[in-house]
Amino acid sequence: MSSTTTIQPSQRELWGHPIGLYILFFTEMWERFSYYGMRALLTLYLVQKTTADNPGLGWLDSESIMLYGWYTMLVYVMSIPGGMLADKIFGQKKAVLYGAIILVAGHGILAFDQMWAFYTGLALIILGVGLLKPNISTMVGGLYKDGDIRRDKGFSIFYIGINLGSLLATFIVGYVGETIGWHAGFGLAGIAMLLGLGVYLFGQKYLVHVGNKPTEQEKKEDVSLSKLFANLSQSPLQLGVVLLICAYAIYAGFTYDGVDNWAYTALYIFIALVAGVMMMIYKNLNTQILKDRFLVLLLSFLIVIVFWGAFEQAGGLMSIYTKQNTDRMLFGWEIPATWFQGLNAGFIIIFATLVAGYWAKRKLKGKEASSLFKMAVGTMIMGLGFVFMIFAAREYNVNGSSAMYWLVFAYLFHTIGELCSSPVALSFITKLAPVKYASLMMGVYFAATGLGNKVAGILGENASEYGEYAVFSGITIFTVLFGVLVLIMLKPLKRLTHGAEDNEREIKEQEKFDLAQNENHN
Repeated sequence: MSSTTTIQPSQRELWGHPIGLYILFFTEMWERFSYYGMRALLTLYLVQKTTADNPGLGWLDSESIMLYGWYTMLVYVMSIPGGMLADKIFGQKKAVLYGAIILVAGHGILAFDQMWAFYTGLALIILGVGLLKPNISTMVGGLYKDGDIRRDKGFSIFYIGINLGSLLATFIVGYVGETIGWHAGFGLAGIAMLLGLGVYLFGQKYLVHVGNKPTEQEKKEDVSLSKLFANLSQSPLQLGVVLLICAYAIYAGFTYDGVDNWAYTALYIFIALVAGVMMMIYKNLNTQILKDRFLVLLLSFLIVIVFWGAFEQAGGLMSIYTKQNTDRMLFGWEIPATWFQGLNAGFIIIFATLVAGYWAKRKLKGKEASSLFKMAVGTMIMGLGFVFMIFAAREYNVNGSSAMYWLVFAYLFHTIGELCSSPVALSFITKLAPVKYASLMMGVYFAATGLGNKVAGILGENASEYGEYAVFSGITIFTVLFGVLVLIMLKPLKRLTHGAEDNEREIKEQEKFDLAQNENHN
């Protein structure tokens, strides 16, 4: 997912930025509109009774959340081959184009009320997002020369487009899907993606020097996964660990019951291969400083998994809870359940600058403001948001419904936690990663994010057996204790980074890039 772009002095500008920025802004805005519009409807469509006025598929809550977990995981995992294809074969510009075309097809097919169309549409969306998402943000960075002070602002503008698309989608697509028809909502998401594709095609003349095919030299500089796996085959200890995990995965596939047992087998094998690559990279590092930083890097991936494993209840368990258990009446009108998912994007737009300003002032005062500290605090704040869901679940158990304000406070805390943790996560990872493996570590970051989404699905599935109160309580306790543990270990962990965050200006610039890459997870 490296940049293969150059900038030309003659590049046309508008309002102080390259016109290409606004092309990418609207392309990404409509892509996020289509993705989050469909995401807002997905679990609700799956659990809606087949006999309802607006019939769904009538799945169990656990079945719906299970599919949601696999789907959102694969969306992020496919960013790895999507980025690699762009880096090695056709460049970011064509990757975004191909991804947009596939997304139009995927959303369009979802508009048909057939099961084959449903699964085909999901598969195409997974492939399309995997091509488009990791590469369009790289193109934004390629619009600016190295050291261009406008780069920060450019990513901030781009990030607004991401959240604007998400916010509008939950209100517009959500309303259409819940009141007119689910497939009408899916079709509307497809129209939005078609608009995004149209904008992108129209703006090609402003993107001539961005995201082109990689040069032969750039291809040679990329890390060879085949070489890493070849080295793994000659390392008995590391190979033994990988084979042990793979053997267990295959055994589980044959012995455990479940409709997705072989999917888990594939997941465990994937994790084993990633673990093998990580072990080989660590083994190949030739200085203790690099090895120490790599250990902290692995912990960062764990923080990412924990954070998104809790946060992504929003589109699964919390979405279903909102629909089924929340009193959404306001002045005689029932608020669509999908609208509550828009609170995250709305709160980001409101509080992003305030949270960033708080951390900047804290840093100027000489107080702790390291990336690890922010990630730990963000995880704890996000976890505390589930305290409001605990109160909501308790109120539901007593009264048969719970008030809307519990959801509002929960999403507020989740957003504040996200704004503390998410913008710094990838920038911190890229600072710790050896330069040779920086692009590969970006892919592993996406894999960790995807695994966090799958963890969210697993947790949400348990609500059917243990109840929402138990699940929300467990998430709260675990995330807070996990954050506290990271804070306790903060000083020795910072020593292991060996001053990786000393170049503060470069980090701040990278954080803007990571907001766009991480899309607020949005």
